Amino acid sequence: MRRRASINRPPTPDGEEDKEAEPTLQEIINIKLIESGEKERLKELLRERLIECGWRDELKAQCRAFTRKKGRSKITVDEIVRNITPKGRAMVPDTVKAELLQRIRAFLMSDNL
Repeated sequence: MRRRASINRPPTPDGEEDKEAEPTLQEIINIKLIESGEKERLKELLRERLIECGWRDELKAQCRAFTRKKGRSKITVDEIVRNITPKGRAMVPDTVKAELLQRIRAFLMSDNL
């Protein structure tokens, strides 16, 4: 006769589960950006650059057009975000992306890490 495994017995825990996971490099960088205040400075720089290049006004216009098309009473904020977010990300000028990337690289090359 074959023995059946107990259904009620909990699985044996792995030793790995008890250990806290090591933070990823991305998480470490994010923590350092926050602790140094650089993340807020980068966000402010991004805000300024997007306003300067007209990105913000163009995105507002797209939101208004989408709302008019769907009908103001028939649309939710989530629908607007779902529809406009991919377009907004694609509209960020390469020069703005390059400037932010350069600033992040400079931060990483400094003694902040």
